Amino acid sequence: MNVIDLFSGCGGLSLGFRQAGCDVTRAVEFDPGIAETYTKNHPETHMIVDDIRNIDVTGVFRAGDADVIIGGPPCQGFSMAGARIRGGFIDDPRNYLFRHYFNVVSTVGPSVFVMENVKGITTMQGGRIFKEILATFSDPELSGGRPYHVYPKLVRAVCFGVPQKRERMILIGTEREIGDMDALWRETQEDIRREHPHYFDSVTVRDAIGNLGATSADGRVVNPVPQTQYQRYLACDSEYIMNHTRTRHSPVATDRMHRVASGENFTVLEENIRSVHSGAYGRLSWEEQAPTITTRFDTPAGGRFIHPAEDRTLSPREAARIQSFPDDFVFCGTKTSICKQIGNAVPPKISYFLARLVEKILQENVL
Repeated sequence: MNVIDLFSGCGGLSLGFRQAGCDVTRAVEFDPGIAETYTKNHPETHMIVDDIRNIDVTGVFRAGDADVIIGGPPCQGFSMAGARIRGGFIDDPRNYLFRHYFNVVSTVGPSVFVMENVKGITTMQGGRIFKEILATFSDPELSGGRPYHVYPKLVRAVCFGVPQKRERMILIGTEREIGDMDALWRETQEDIRREHPHYFDSVTVRDAIGNLGATSADGRVVNPVPQTQYQRYLACDSEYIMNHTRTRHSPVATDRMHRVASGENFTVLEENIRSVHSGAYGRLSWEEQAPTITTRFDTPAGGRFIHPAEDRTLSPREAARIQSFPDDFVFCGTKTSICKQIGNAVPPKISYFLARLVEKILQENVL
């Protein structure tokens, strides 16, 4: 399958499709720093560093360029300007991210598209936005005569052997109607389980990061021996692995973390902690899954991101492990950028499953 990745970020979606044997021919990312990480880890893909608005209008993509288009236009672009599609949702300039994703899909005409977004997209504006999105893709007038059948699926990372309670909405669009998408979903699970018997096993924080030792100033540490099935799945043959650095916390923050036990959060501190996050200063538990890894996993007040045993937040390598990135995946850029790349990424174990599912959909369509 030839694949185009829009809003690629560091390449979590692309990685899973590549692992499934797909050819990710081109990717689009607006941020040059994030694009650097993508290119380092996906050197065979042509990276286009540009605004999606320019990509849409300059004829970069043409009909037939890809069998599959993947990507997740950020949810910040969604709003509701009117009750009807025309003159409303699709024409609202605030929705340009979704609109240009849709335009590229309409231009290229892939057999399948995969669109990832936050779980909350289904409830925005009382669900009206979600209905507008589904209606937009299925409207033959808007899609240039190539309407899509759209199948929404709420996915939970823990169900894919990922040690975090992340939930995302996946929209799978197909040119031809699928008789039983749930059956294809189950068949894909069975196929993967035959090849990787432990793929869907429940994984804890200890299973994920328990063999990662002390951090280093430059993040370069000796590649640890894998001790669990999950660690073996993500392991590499390199002598060293990267990005295992710790954040420098203030003495006040370090003292607060020291007083928080496993599974506890700021409520035990008896201080006026200013944070919008209910899990602020939360310490992870070795024997549980982590909450959703966000772009602020380096900040104690950003959520439950304190290491289970040390008075620090997760290192980028640890957060990447919890996101199911392999150990040889290297993140480039500033600390803030790296946190953004990891927190915004689709877990590669989920994207690998989606790639295998798309293969099955295409086989179904041919038959």
